[in-house]
This record gives sequence, C-alpha cells and structure tokens, in this order.
Amino acid sequence: MRRLVALFVFTTCMTAPVAVSAQATASDGRTAYPAEFFEAFSPSNALQMVERLPGFALESGASGVRGYGEAAGNVVINGVRPSSKSEGISAVLSRIPASRVVRIEIAPGATFGADFAGKPQVANIILDDQSGLAGTLETKWVREFTGKFRPDASGSLTFSRGAHTINASLKLDSAAFSEDGFDILEDFASGTVLERREVSSDSREPYKTGSLGWAYEPGDDRSAHLNASFSIDPWAIDQAGTVRLAGGDVRNDVFRQRHVWKTYEISGDITQPFAGGSIKINGLATRRDRDHDDRSIQFDSDHLLGGTTHLLDDRLDERVSRISWTNAGAQGWSFEIGGEGAYNKLTSDSRFFAIDENDERIPIELPIEQATVKETRFEGFVNAGRQLGRVQADFGLVYEHSKLTVSGDASASRTLGFLKPKASFGMQAGQWQLQLIAERTVAQLNFADFVSIAEVNDDRVSGGNAELEPQRAWEFLASANRPILGDGRIKLEVGYNRISMIQDRVPTEDGFDAPGNLGGGYSLIVRGNADVPLSGFGIPGGRLSGTLTYNKTSVTDPYTLEKRPFSGGVWNGVNLYAYSVSFRQDLSKFAWGIDAKGNSGTISYRRNERDEYQGISPNVSAFVEYRPSREWTAAIGVENLLDVPIKRRRYLFEPDRSVPDPFGREYRERNSHQLWYVSLKRTFG
Repeated sequence: MRRLVALFVFTTCMTAPVAVSAQATASDGRTAYPAEFFEAFSPSNALQMVERLPGFALESGASGVRGYGEAAGNVVINGVRPSSKSEGISAVLSRIPASRVVRIEIAPGATFGADFAGKPQVANIILDDQSGLAGTLETKWVREFTGKFRPDASGSLTFSRGAHTINASLKLDSAAFSEDGFDILEDFASGTVLERREVSSDSREPYKTGSLGWAYEPGDDRSAHLNASFSIDPWAIDQAGTVRLAGGDVRNDVFRQRHVWKTYEISGDITQPFAGGSIKINGLATRRDRDHDDRSIQFDSDHLLGGTTHLLDDRLDERVSRISWTNAGAQGWSFEIGGEGAYNKLTSDSRFFAIDENDERIPIELPIEQATVKETRFEGFVNAGRQLGRVQADFGLVYEHSKLTVSGDASASRTLGFLKPKASFGMQAGQWQLQLIAERTVAQLNFADFVSIAEVNDDRVSGGNAELEPQRAWEFLASANRPILGDGRIKLEVGYNRISMIQDRVPTEDGFDAPGNLGGGYSLIVRGNADVPLSGFGIPGGRLSGTLTYNKTSVTDPYTLEKRPFSGGVWNGVNLYAYSVSFRQDLSKFAWGIDAKGNSGTISYRRNERDEYQGISPNVSAFVEYRPSREWTAAIGVENLLDVPIKRRRYLFEPDRSVPDPFGREYRERNSHQLWYVSLKRTFG
C-alpha cells in the first residue's frame, strides 16, 4: 500500500492529459462520447470503454432466460442488438477492439426498439468501417494467499474488408481461489457451542469460451450476421473440515463438488428494406448440458461415519425465431411490429443418496426426481413513438401466449396468456434529461425449479414444484440525469413495483421447502449515481464515481404471517442497500485507482431456517497501470485489500419457522484473503 501512495505522490506532479468533453444533442436526448474521450483510460476493447461511461451502469441482460425479449441488456452496436444471446453483451463487447470504436452514444431505451423501451439509458457503440486487421491480447496472473498462481488469458481478432467483417475470440478464465475459515454451531437458547469446524477449501473453475462471427453490412437497413459460440464451465470444489464436538470428540468432514456446464449456440439475423421500412429476421438454437456430482462424508480417525451424495444430469434445448418490421418516419411516428416463436425443452434427472459406514449408497426419494418440461411460446409486439412538443412519447404492447407441460414424476399442463402494455415519456428540461416509464411485466419460470435438488453441504433439500406460476408486476420508474463539471454526470432513479404471485419459497405437502408463489407485495427502489471529474479541484486527471441503491421489498411470510423482504439465494437476491465508490487518476503514462463496494447482504427464508448471507463488505481493490505506448498496458493490483471475510448466519427452526425462536444458530466465515495480480494487454490495428 505504501508503494501505491508513493506512486500517487509522484504522478500527481505530472501533467494530466487534455480532457475531451461529451457532446450533447438536446433534440433527442442523446449524449455522444467520442473515442478521444476514452484515450486517458487506455482501453483495449469496447467493454472497457462502456465501463468508463459517466453515470452509466452496464446491464449484461439475463442470458439464461428463454427467447430474445427479456434477455436484452442496455447496449447495442451500430444501433442494433447482437443476435447472440447465451454469451451476454459483456462477452460481445470484450472482443471488439477499442480502435474500431468511433464514439459511444447514450440515449433513452425506446430509441432502439421494443426490447429496450423500458430502459432509461442504452449505450450505442458506433464502429468504423475501415478495412484491416485489429485485435487484443490479454493475460493475467493472480496469486492466492496459499502461494498458488492461476493464469487468465484471452484474445480476439477482427478482420474487415468492405462490408464484410469476421471476428473470432478465445478466452480462458481460471477463476480459482482458496479459502480458509470456520463454522460454529450453537444452541440458540443457551449459547452453548455444539460443534466447531475448521475449514479449508480449494475451488477451481477453468472457464473456457470461444466464438466466431461474420457480419455483412453494406448500408442502412441492409445487413446479415451469423454467430457461433461455445462455453465449457467445469467447477470443482474440495473442502476439508475438522469438527470438534461439545463432548470432546473429533471427526472429519469432506465435501467434494464436481459440476460441468456446456453451452453451444448458433444465431443469426438478416435485415432488408421492406414496404418503406426494414424487416429483420432472427434465428437462434442453443443447447446447454449440466452434470452435477456433489458428495459430503464424515469420518473419524479410523471409520467412515456416513454422508450424502447428489447427482444431477439435465439438458436444455432452445429454438427461437423472430421477425420484426420497423418504419422510422410515418407521419412523424416511428413504428415497430413483430412476433417471436420459441420451443424449449428440459430433460432432468436428479438423484439423492445416503452413504452408510460401508460406503454403500442408499436411495432417498425426492418429490420430483425425473421430469421433462416442454414449452411452446409465442410473443407478438407493437411499438409506436413520436415527438409531442417537448416530450418524446413511446408506447408498446406485447401479448405473450405459452403452453407448458411437465411429465415424469409429476404431471402438469397449463396454457398462459398475458397482455403487457408499456409507455415511456422523456423530455429535455435545460440540462436535465427526464424520463417516466410504466410497464406490465411477467417473469419467466425457471425450469430447474420444477425438479428437486439436494444441497449436501448445507444438509437441506429444495423440493420441485410443477405448479409454479410466473410472477406479475406493474413497474414504474422515474429517472433524471444531467451533466456536471464538464463531462461529469449525476443520475437519480426512483422505482415502485406492485407485484402479484411473488415467486419465493413455500412449504410442500411432502414436508419440503420449494420454489412457489406467495401473495402480493411491492418493491421500492431508489438509486443514485454520480461521476465527477476532479481536475477543477486540484487533482489533474482524477475522477470520482459512486453509486448507492436502496431496495425495500415486502411480502407476507407463509409461516409467520408477518411482513418480510423477498427471499434471496446465497449468491443472489435482494439487498436492502448496496454501494460502490471508485477513484481513478490518469496521468500521462501512469494511472492508479482504488475501489470499494459492498451491500447489506441477502436473506433466504426457507421452511425450517433463515439463511443470512453477507458477502465481502467492504470489498476494496486497488491497481497501478503503466502505459509505455498506445498498444501496451501493464498493471499490478490487489483484490480484497482489507482482508475481509465472507460471513453467513443460519438460524434453524423445528418443525418450521412458525415457532417464534430457533433451536440452533450456525455462523460461517470464509476468507480468500488478498489476491494480488499482474496483467499485460496488447492491442493492434
């Protein structure tokens, strides 16, 4: 840390690069950031440029949802959404060389069609049409606290000639880390420690991805794209624990997890002029395979005491076709009309076993072990917008119709239909950009929720629910943003969602806990974002940015009949608040920065436990960069600078949470400690 401070003292005495301001166009609310604006950050690809947009928060989109519509993020390229879906917009942007970006525009979402009409801001990446070869190469080495090193590497190439562009990319993200920590299980009433477990674990995830794409773009409203991608995501965890019981006995716990996810996708689109506008046809085929093997065993110095194991094998296939027609200038109105058809199928086999002292497997029956889920879905949509005085008004209507069948250990069939209207109104009031959005949304069902899953490391079972219904909501969002201090920006958003059929955790007739529907509830969201240049405050080349989010949710708990927040998972869920603060200073060939982020944690409400998960908070990271030329950038940095652990508390109830007090409380703490890294990137073209 002393070296970082010393470098700061040295670099602040140097001359900062000349700032390049954004260019605003008041008529349609667009703000344009030319390529020169990003030169101070030495980006190697379009993703790193988007991450430096003042006041803009990247949304990668929910690539796991079915169909195109709900998978949209908040970025388009040359005004068009990429046809690929499973790899996400971040992966697409990461393989676009920064040298090909002419500018990035920020505009209201409705500017770019029906999929973005409910988004306050969308970034439009404008690429040049120059011929030639361009690319990026990056490598990164991370040192764990155990002394192990893990490599990351990625490369992308883009070749353009005339209207044709070919791009290819490969990436290896080792994503390995080691942790140590402890668990304490105690009697809730007396506080007596029942057992203490000292734990060490090693996690490895050598995530490999690759893609190949072709684009033909001879002019406006005339283009064709074809993309193919794959990802292989193996996940392995080996955890060992020494458990000391209250009576003085000692046992050993071993947890082993082996997961492999494989995803393959082919997608493409064609756009042609038609009937005074343009017609676009999309097609996509995706296959995802999952193979899980989890095993937890206990043994003493000489003997196997027993354990559990869970096996999961499933396959998800998706086929999507979509057609849309747009007209940008009919009597002052812009129109878009289209439809999307999709077929989805999940075949899943879930098995749970007890392991006896002879290492023999004894089957334990789950409510839904084998299931085949099929869905045929059609979605029709229409969008219309025009300028009404100083207000840009956009209206949309979507009709969704689907038939869903479940067979296997459970049988269910239902047909669903929903109308989803939406409207947005935006205007420029001086330097302020104001927008109000209202829409009806219907969440997608997660097919995996229909099948039972055993979590052997947490000693619990999540039952499947073939009768799950999609969550519905009326969502309202007001946003306001404006530039400050030149190229800085502040933004404030206030949202309120009135929700019915909330998807949460419910009890089952088999005595398990499962995904299910509760009654109605609400979500109140307040978000603030600021990005401020600091040159006017005597810090040349400095920028300070920060975000703060408050999200209050409320629903009636089925056990206590009291109001509580929405239930989340260990790795996801609803935070009451979340924050991030980032400082960066770019000076000539040097740059340095420090970031801090954190949140209030998430809570999962299950049948017989309340699981409170707190990630690393605050998670502080720092870096120093050296840029000897436009093509080369070297960096050294550290993650989790303050050596903060992950904390988790589980409160255990019997028979369920309808009783006022738990009988047990478990505290878990894990720490991956400081992670130091060095990185090197090279751009060309």
